[in-house]
Amino acid sequence: MVQYSYIHIPFCKQKCKYCAFISYVNLSFIDEYIKALIFEIKNTYKNEPQKTVYFGGGTPSILSYGKIGEILNCFKFEKNPEITVEINPENFDREYLKGLFNIGVNRISVGVQTFDDEILKNIGRRHSSKTAIKVIEELKNVGFKNISIDLMYGLPDQTIEKWEYDLKIAKSLDIEHLSTYGLKIEDKTYFAKFPPKKLPNEDLQAKMYEILLDEMKHFYHYEISNFAKNENFISKHNINYWNLNPYYGFGASASGFIKNKRYKNQDNLKKYILNPILKEDEIELNKNDILEEFIFLGFRKFEGVKTLDIKEKFGVDFEVEYKNILEKYEKTGHIEKTKEGFRLTKSGILISNYILCDFIK
Repeated sequence: MVQYSYIHIPFCKQKCKYCAFISYVNLSFIDEYIKALIFEIKNTYKNEPQKTVYFGGGTPSILSYGKIGEILNCFKFEKNPEITVEINPENFDREYLKGLFNIGVNRISVGVQTFDDEILKNIGRRHSSKTAIKVIEELKNVGFKNISIDLMYGLPDQTIEKWEYDLKIAKSLDIEHLSTYGLKIEDKTYFAKFPPKKLPNEDLQAKMYEILLDEMKHFYHYEISNFAKNENFISKHNINYWNLNPYYGFGASASGFIKNKRYKNQDNLKKYILNPILKEDEIELNKNDILEEFIFLGFRKFEGVKTLDIKEKFGVDFEVEYKNILEKYEKTGHIEKTKEGFRLTKSGILISNYILCDFIK
């Protein structure tokens, strides 16, 4: 049974300079796209009661709340589902936010990125810090009790002091969740073609991450990049990814994972609209592929890898099979043993990609 759905809305008024996600600034295709999206859902979804639905993008809030409600009406839901919509903090009024609330959206992820207006301008964002703060206040006034914001570090011209200021403002807003991302220059982005100046180096980014851990120590750090006020506010949708459970992916370029098969929808908007159920890519994962992903994703979580889970799911004794790797990083202080298995230490998180490569055969 698949009880988690991701819905991709690939439209933006303007492409951010760091963004590598599939998105289009031609908004004239929105109505055709929604029709195709609903067709895909109705011809793929098996009427399982959904625990989470997540609208990502692009900019999902570019849609009217009526269109979002039309999409939600395609699904059945469990009691108290988590329904998330990503929004960019520009040109919002209370009526729009109230509309989202009234159709059942109960979690909002706000793409703030930084509270520094000059940096916002330099990375191609359309909002100001004042607007971002205003939107968060309005969300609370409307009745939302599960608000997440995104912040980025390692941005052009961003200093330690500016990053500390971002975290200070974030904490003052009394939000329920924080997601953080270190800037990576991806292919086919504006920054890949025109590299920004005054970019923090890897050492400075690592320092920013250490500051993040210290500043957010009063929050529940449940995944490398994610912090919740308490366990009630973790992203249930994302936890499902990290637990390697099945999920639907609907929309252009969306990915899904069902019956040990990963699939990806067509990137091209016009091709998707013409045939929304045609997959661009499908990969059948074997048992070892799934084990490696389970370990990789498990180490992203603060609780780490649970050896009993690996034994039950794969018939593998994790401590025996990976004895040399575990001992290597325990000695260097990058991995530590827990009551239920192993997890990355603070220093291990800083070099997590390097460490996790050792677990892939």
